Amino acid sequence: MIINADAMQCYAELRILTARPSAADEAQAPHRLYGVLPATTPGNAAWWRQAALPTLQEARQAGKMPILCGGTGMYLHALLHGIAPIPDPGAAARLEARSLLAEAGPAALHAKLLAADPVTAAKLRPSDSQRLARAYEVWLGTGQGLAHWQAQPTETLTGWTPRMILLDPPRAELRAAVEIRFDAMLAAGALDELRGLLAQNLDPALPLMRAHGVPELTPYLKGEASLAQAATRAALATHQYTKRQATWFRHQKIVHSAAMHTIHSRIDSFAQLSERLIGILDNFVNNAG
Repeated sequence: MIINADAMQCYAELRILTARPSAADEAQAPHRLYGVLPATTPGNAAWWRQAALPTLQEARQAGKMPILCGGTGMYLHALLHGIAPIPDPGAAARLEARSLLAEAGPAALHAKLLAADPVTAAKLRPSDSQRLARAYEVWLGTGQGLAHWQAQPTETLTGWTPRMILLDPPRAELRAAVEIRFDAMLAAGALDELRGLLAQNLDPALPLMRAHGVPELTPYLKGEASLAQAATRAALATHQYTKRQATWFRHQKIVHSAAMHTIHSRIDSFAQLSERLIGILDNFVNNAG
């Protein structure tokens, strides 16, 4: 059973642009948590963990191995190690934080957070608007900063022996693959998908509105940039993200090193990758426990 662990692939509207499995792919094995949220409903690590836990049990009861697939490290970390028990700050706090962000900008919001919750503010970049708004709304709504809640005990995953495979190919090859994949997405109809999303006139702060390709291709659809310019910007944004993602996984110990296998070498085809992964999974399963 394949369980989605990619934050953007949880949403229904952008199958192509978020590289969700195709209908043909999904027909080959049970898939869960793909395309289950509308763009209007923000997902987060806490929501995903609560959705993933019963899905793991479903796989166990069906006698299937659950394979979590996706690169949203915070989701995987939350599943295995728990997540801070942050109370809902409430609609009023969310509205105030988002309004301040829209009116004054992220730098001003960072200054406000620095005065209210300096420990959390010190960990956030002044340009990181969404995390700043989240931190400020938590302080407004709960009277405590994120650092306080994140220091509370969490509920870790029990009853499972996790094994992790990290794909970390050479940077030059990854850059080339990103550009090839983005061109393939455009050829497959990504622009039509995006037109449908933009037609909903959604809040630009919603997570799916920040999916790779959405901010970069939107100017093309509005006649403000050429397709070549938009595609170049989208590929660049994806390159920057994959670099941050690789850095995050190198510095986070999601599982014990003995339970992790990293593939650094060149992978020439999906068939070759599948063969490598099957061999690693067999080894993990045979040595589980």
